[in-house]
Amino acid sequence: MSRYSGIFGRLAAKGEAAFGAFLMLGDPDLSTSAALLDAAIEGGADMIEVGIPFSDPIADGPVIQAAAQRALAAGVRVADCFELIAACRARHAEVPIGILTYANLVMSGHGFMRGAAEAGADSLLIVDVPALEAGPFVRQAEQAGLEPVLIVAPNTPDATLKRIAGMSKAYTYCVSRAGITGTHSAGRFDAELIQRLKAAGAPPPVFGFGISNPDHVRAALATGAAGVISGSAIVGAATETDFSPAQVANLVSQLKAATMRCAA
Repeated sequence: MSRYSGIFGRLAAKGEAAFGAFLMLGDPDLSTSAALLDAAIEGGADMIEVGIPFSDPIADGPVIQAAAQRALAAGVRVADCFELIAACRARHAEVPIGILTYANLVMSGHGFMRGAAEAGADSLLIVDVPALEAGPFVRQAEQAGLEPVLIVAPNTPDATLKRIAGMSKAYTYCVSRAGITGTHSAGRFDAELIQRLKAAGAPPPVFGFGISNPDHVRAALATGAAGVISGSAIVGAATETDFSPAQVANLVSQLKAATMRCAA
């Protein structure tokens, strides 16, 4: 049983949904980044999603892009990120850790997927690889021991959705709006999308993009989604409080609490 299937099963048995916290690795430096990862888990995050700093993102909004730039300015590289993942895995053996990154990094770094898996990562989401071109990446990820994650949106055609459902393994990343990540409230949590995914036999659907407060969490889970992931709100909370682990833990705790109330 993978860490993801284990956590989704345990939470469902308790009437809860999963809460995932996103942080950019190496932001603003390696030691602070490690403390923030611990804080998110201590605050109640059921799973962690991490970004690898990249200079030219296309899906990340200004908050997460700024985090990547800070990490790059501090000299953080892929090998450093794998060390952060490995150390986090050693401290938190059961928490699923997923990487969200871009094809440039995966393709330019020899052995990226193997290195990620050996560090202790569980899943890999390559944001800028469309479903029609994802097959080779999915096979390589699975061969390395990573569970592939693909993105689906409300306007994804049925044929593409079924393809995504067949290739995703850990969970299915559902975007709540077109465009980039961020904390503004223009998202739409589409219950029909969740039903289409369940009918196609997809892994647990998880909403992301724009999850920044407990009301967003409850609205997303009211569709039948298995969980949510929040990124910009958490990264922003860290940035605005001089990278305070306590503030990150406090926000995560509030957002996680909404998964319990919604389920109840």
